[in-house]
Amino acid sequence: MSDLQTIIKTFTSPLAPIDTGMAPRLAKLENIKAAAFDIYGTMLISGSGDIGTLLEKNTENIMRSCLEDVGFELRVENKPDKLSDRFQAHIKTAWDRRKAEGIEYPEVEIREVWKDFLDKLVLENLLKDNFPSAAIEALSLSYECRVNPVWPMPGVHGILSEIRKSGLQLGIVSNAQFYTPLILEELREPESLANFFEPQLCVWSYREREAKPSTRLFAKLADQLRKRDIQPKETLYVGNDMRNDILPAQEIGFKTALFAGDRRSLRMREGDPLCSGIVPDLVITSLDQLPKCL
Repeated sequence: MSDLQTIIKTFTSPLAPIDTGMAPRLAKLENIKAAAFDIYGTMLISGSGDIGTLLEKNTENIMRSCLEDVGFELRVENKPDKLSDRFQAHIKTAWDRRKAEGIEYPEVEIREVWKDFLDKLVLENLLKDNFPSAAIEALSLSYECRVNPVWPMPGVHGILSEIRKSGLQLGIVSNAQFYTPLILEELREPESLANFFEPQLCVWSYREREAKPSTRLFAKLADQLRKRDIQPKETLYVGNDMRNDILPAQEIGFKTALFAGDRRSLRMREGDPLCSGIVPDLVITSLDQLPKCL
């Protein structure tokens, strides 16, 4: 078992969704040949509501614990403070740099952000210099697992198995980092969640360096599906966020299902002008409602 596998197993434990109080709106969709999913808040319960969103907990203590657990040694005599705030500032700087390059919805590669952050601490004589790339990955994963614990949505393995057996192609469009596919691989109940999806039909924001609600991510999936003679109108996209999921999926021509199954992650975006007049084809409050609509 790798260090990354150990971290995932150590910091994942059962979570339950919180009822949203919404009523489902279901319908039979005709001629659907592919289904694609968001991950955080849709396939996975997200303790913080979404990737990159910090829980209301002491992230400073979490960061220091992560550094120590992975083997990074802070120079106690210099007493570095507010490391978590400084780390968030590094993320914002990376986002701003991509925005300056003309990317409307930028995404960072979190390993690069961590390396830049740690290098800065070394230059300031706050951290002892000696860390391989594997340690940066372990640190990044350990921090994420602690600030954003995840667990499979109830029944997700069975629903994906049922959809796959019906002959539909299964894909992913997700705001994600390098550890997201690893987490899917390790969440087995009994089959790994990663096994349900073909790599060619998975679009990850960290690889594209662009995040939802950019339509480019959805367009990339649509291009891959066309190679299989599947058109956007024959594809259903399932996500929990009206702006990041439903809006761009509809702009590409996908059918859409709003997943309203967990109050932590449901994003209705009421009052957002971008979402004015946007109505999903389905509203589902439990993933087991999905197969009967296909």
